[in-house]
Amino acid sequence: MDRPVSLLRQFVIASILLAPVLSVAIGNDGADGKFERRDSFHFKLFQDVDLDESGGLRGSRHFEQQVLRELEGAFDLLDQLLALRPERKIEVFVWDPQIFEARFAGLFRFPAAGFYGGAIHIRGDKRVSDRLIRVLHHELVHAAYDAAAPQLVLPAWMNEGVAQWFEARAMGKRSLSGGERNALARAARQGAIVPLSTLSTPSFGGLSPNAAGLAYLQSYAFIDYLVQTHGEQDLVQFGSAVLRSRNLERASRRAYRRGLDDLEAGFRQSLGLP
Repeated sequence: MDRPVSLLRQFVIASILLAPVLSVAIGNDGADGKFERRDSFHFKLFQDVDLDESGGLRGSRHFEQQVLRELEGAFDLLDQLLALRPERKIEVFVWDPQIFEARFAGLFRFPAAGFYGGAIHIRGDKRVSDRLIRVLHHELVHAAYDAAAPQLVLPAWMNEGVAQWFEARAMGKRSLSGGERNALARAARQGAIVPLSTLSTPSFGGLSPNAAGLAYLQSYAFIDYLVQTHGEQDLVQFGSAVLRSRNLERASRRAYRRGLDDLEAGFRQSLGLP
């Protein structure tokens, strides 16, 4: 397996954004047509009733409470780090793993742990694991952007890069790991680092596993570069300006006093690229 893909697995393969209209096609019926619903202040949680039996989960109510507690904590962190605070309740569906695979495997060309499509959809787990926590944080960023600007289609490098950065920060990680830096350096030597324009599609869902691994890593690395060189507050200002103006170049100049091309040039230089 190529290094970018193994790195993507460390991130959790793969939390992605799909068009909000997808939720209409998905519906809200569980494995046998039933979900249990629990509400918190900012979330509506729907748990597949078959998760107890087929997933080996015990104490389903306790599990739901833990998930909602993690989500509420993620909501507060989202406000703190990105100044995003959705006003409406966000729907979250936790699926039986086998049903998740059966229903949604065809949506991606790589294994998926969760996605956002008008609601957050999560592949269930036996417990509230680090993997599940990361996916919840990642998908919450997509949900928050959609709530803030429903008609705005963000480039995947921003949507996924910020989501990757936020999930990493939620786990106490403040910068790229050594392994991630080595993978980027190797990709740079091989000429595999692509322009941001190539990563500006709405989603990475159609990419092959290897290409997706590098796309996620490069997007995260660019956001990390912005934070390391300009600080977290400028990232907040950039995101807010994008949502207000719906213009990335204008937002870039407002937040960073430089255009995106200049920022990208600095990022490439940090990788030893011309």
